[in-house]
Amino acid sequence: MFSNNQRQEERTGRYGTPRFQYLQELVSQFQTATDEASKEKIVANLADFAYDPYNYSFLHQLNVLELFLDCITEPNEKLVEFRIGGICNACAKPANAAIVTQCSRIPLIIQCLSSPVRNTVNNALGTLYYLCNKTNKEEILKPEVVGVIRRYAAAETVSVSFSKLAKAFLDKHVVVKGVFRQARR
Repeated sequence: MFSNNQRQEERTGRYGTPRFQYLQELVSQFQTATDEASKEKIVANLADFAYDPYNYSFLHQLNVLELFLDCITEPNEKLVEFRIGGICNACAKPANAAIVTQCSRIPLIIQCLSSPVRNTVNNALGTLYYLCNKTNKEEILKPEVVGVIRRYAAAETVSVSFSKLAKAFLDKHVVVKGVFRQARR
């Protein structure tokens, strides 16, 4: 459910922790965490907050998107899964998508398409869906990437979610008779 100031006041009550402070505490906990299980829980929690536009300004102030992007190459598949999920959630806002593009992380997101973790692949597809535009289409729409996405689109019997998301991506972004197609934002 999307939030607003009134809803936050109702949920946190008089003595509750304000959202910015709570997110700041999560970021601090992540930075000091030493064990993988704690990091996984914290990143999953931060990724959950990235779905709600109410939190975008807080996440931006705390550089959470950069935190997700900095460690997308982790060997820990759970951390990668949660981070790409947070990136995907946040990229629904064009300004957040621009941060991902400016940080030159598109190749790393493309690499997530080959992950053995389904959620990682789904979120990589979703992230690329949000990121792809006229300025970066050549980087994203390379033949090998489109080929992978086409295979996911054809894989309905393996995964309906891969197939639907891949088909939506292809429908929105792929060249049709030499013309680059992109829906208006």
